Amino acid sequence: MRPPTIRDVADRAGVSKSLVSLVLRGAPQVRPEKREAVLAAMRELGYRPNAAARSLSEQRTRTVGVLLNDLRNPWYVDLLDGLNSLLHASGLHMLLADARLNRRVGQDLADPFLALQADGLVVVGTFPEGTALDAVAGRMPVVVAGAREAVPAGVDVAAADDEVGGRLATEHLLSLGHRRIAHIAGYGAVGELRRGGYEAAMRAHGVDPAGLGLVEASDMTEEGGYRATVRLLSRAGRPSAVFAVNDIVCVGVLSAAEEMGVRVPGELSVVGYDNTSISRLRHLWLTTVDPAGREVGREAARFLLSRLEGERGEGRVRLAVPVLERRGSTAAPPRAASS
Repeated sequence: MRPPTIRDVADRAGVSKSLVSLVLRGAPQVRPEKREAVLAAMRELGYRPNAAARSLSEQRTRTVGVLLNDLRNPWYVDLLDGLNSLLHASGLHMLLADARLNRRVGQDLADPFLALQADGLVVVGTFPEGTALDAVAGRMPVVVAGAREAVPAGVDVAAADDEVGGRLATEHLLSLGHRRIAHIAGYGAVGELRRGGYEAAMRAHGVDPAGLGLVEASDMTEEGGYRATVRLLSRAGRPSAVFAVNDIVCVGVLSAAEEMGVRVPGELSVVGYDNTSISRLRHLWLTTVDPAGREVGREAARFLLSRLEGERGEGRVRLAVPVLERRGSTAAPPRAASS
């Protein structure tokens, strides 16, 4: 038997072919009862739209490329949830690619999306080597989400206000009475902004973190957090608290503290960043900064949708406001450390 056609759907639903086409495009002007009749006819007939023919007629593939810095980072889950909710509601589908794997094989990061003729591209996260966005931005709308690096003209940026987030984490520890607060820093603009918020808060309380040797670099991984914590806890005058650049680093912090017999939060308070599912695990129950990942994703989708509808002009930057999620990994410092 031949597959059902759009005419078959129209006949079954008792409507015109043009109205079926409007339903397939998600057009808002279709009355609810007519839309339901068309959808019911499609289900009964087993009709599936011909995506290739639709792309040719619309000059669009209705797909959006999403390039992740590293698919293993759990913070992306919230961002992708917010991004996909608006894209899906507009009839668009995400195509995911892991830039870490592309780099391993020496593939140009945006090549797969150009080859598939995606309608637009969302670049998620910090890319240490920088991304060659100039050429891509000349061929399709591009939005950067969750990063603060410089971008070409016309590229929009949706991110959290990471400097404010760094201040929130540090001011929380200061309010508990901590003064020897270490920071395990990250890389890229986001890492610099979180460190900047930490240093500003410390200086506002008369503490020079650089002079006290309280800043340790990391590669933003669990292992990097572990090594940095071993260095911090092995020196004289060790810190009573640690603010880490993300939750993954905090897992390494907690592992090192446990191995070295340092109780959390009794002897060492720990604050993370990103409010990932890791931070909500009961045996970790990590105090962390929530950078509003879902809202960042939704804002990235709004930017992209407006560009797909023809909006032009300079690139825009929108920063979501982070909040502190206080859990069980922070407490007042031991009396000797607070004196």
